[in-house]
Amino acid sequence: MINREIIRIKIVQLTYAYYQNGNKNIDSAEKELFFSLSKAYDLYNYLLSLIVELTHESRRHLEVAQAKAKREGTEAPSQKFAYNKFAMQLEENKMLNEFMETQKKSWNSEPEFIKKLFVQITESQIYQEYLTSEDDSYDADRELWRKIYRTLIQNNETLDSILEEQSLYWNDDKEIVDTFVIKTIKRFEEKNKSKQELLPEYDSEEDRDYARKLFRATIMNADEYQRFMGEASRNWDFNRLAYMDVVIMQIAIAEIMTFPSIPISVTINEFVEIAKLYSTPRSSGYINGMLDAIARHLIQTGRLMKSIDEPKKKY
Repeated sequence: MINREIIRIKIVQLTYAYYQNGNKNIDSAEKELFFSLSKAYDLYNYLLSLIVELTHESRRHLEVAQAKAKREGTEAPSQKFAYNKFAMQLEENKMLNEFMETQKKSWNSEPEFIKKLFVQITESQIYQEYLTSEDDSYDADRELWRKIYRTLIQNNETLDSILEEQSLYWNDDKEIVDTFVIKTIKRFEEKNKSKQELLPEYDSEEDRDYARKLFRATIMNADEYQRFMGEASRNWDFNRLAYMDVVIMQIAIAEIMTFPSIPISVTINEFVEIAKLYSTPRSSGYINGMLDAIARHLIQTGRLMKSIDEPKKKY
């Protein structure tokens, strides 16, 4: 699940913190990096468990409604949502249950939020259409939760506030993690039952090594990389730049120099996008031009054995 987009963002955050922190211990900083990455995986599981908790809430409401219908002799309420086939499969998922058993956090601490979100779901057109539909298939049940997640959970300010209060590490993670939750919902298959695999923390050991190498190269070769910046721009003035710009370019150069298989244009584009999120409004255009100039200078001087493609302008 933890992909290179998340890794790059975390390294920008941790490198910036490393220089702002008076105690510059690279081993401690590296441990903090991997702890921060692990928290993103925690969030992934926590958000999946939200679907389970909302299902439990629906059953509580169902029990009350059933008792009322029996008492008043009215039609029994629908059980369709409370026993949604996809939600029941997720509820029984071995990987999710094993993970959540190790966690101190649960949605039991947020009863008011769960109640409010459940009401929002039941009042939505998506829910009403689902209840009235004659399609009782597993695919329809799974699609319902994909729609609910995208419309009522993915962009939910109350949820964002709750997550921010629960962990400072989750401030910048949710937008990316949401995409993995939706991907997971779409990947579920009824035949896999409780053994359906969730996304692993890392797709491969290669990504973990990438994080370690990129972070260490950034810190240990800082003077050299900043010299490259100076050579590419004789008018270079660190005092006129946002410090975050320097950090972002330093990490980008580390990736360009350390990973031969990653095209230069990919690296530039990825860090230009990060600059849009973390630096000044003008930074992305400046960083795009500077990294392109630095890469060309390193190739011309024989210090970089890569070819350069024209980077796509995204600023």
